[in-house]
Amino acid sequence: MHRGTGIGLGGTSAPSPRYGWGLSRARVRLDAAGTSLGARTVQIEAFTAGGIASGVVPPSWGIRDGLESEQPVDLHGVTWYPLAGGEAESRRHVHLEPDEMLVLCSDEQDMPIHSAWHPVELDLGPYRITGELPTLPGFDPGRALSRPGGPFVLIRDVRLELLARPDAGRVERPHAFVNRYAVERVAADIDLGHYFPGAVFLTPAGHPLA
Repeated sequence: MHRGTGIGLGGTSAPSPRYGWGLSRARVRLDAAGTSLGARTVQIEAFTAGGIASGVVPPSWGIRDGLESEQPVDLHGVTWYPLAGGEAESRRHVHLEPDEMLVLCSDEQDMPIHSAWHPVELDLGPYRITGELPTLPGFDPGRALSRPGGPFVLIRDVRLELLARPDAGRVERPHAFVNRYAVERVAADIDLGHYFPGAVFLTPAGHPLA
């Protein structure tokens, strides 16, 4: 069950169930032709600069492999929730390029084993995200040879807020993939410059990270 607190996105609503910060996602199981994709479809939430697209992808599309391939994603049976407010919209099909997806949440994800988890706070687009990022045990930022393999990194215990509307509450997800190239600000207790090139780095207290 997804968790969250606060009001809906600008008071948006959709045919039952209603979506908002902390409310249930719509679960429409139809493809562009209006035929059922089946019970094994994967539910996806794509957070973009303009809103949130909630829909499904066929089971043949794996979230990690799909994102690392840097290919577009086609969502079916979509409900679109605009950040600007207004009514949610039902769409049969939404095509998203990789750079349009700032945060991607899925019902299915295997968490890494034997990882060290570091608290992070990330700003990208209209969103602020807090959660934990995994690194290998003994990770040394100054000596690390490994680099993220694609444009997205995994974050667990995710909380999303709107930067321009901190009073709107938050959305909570068990995990999410974050577009690391879109991150503009990072607050963390370790140097994650290899993960988020071009971002401004701060300590958790808000001071520049040495």
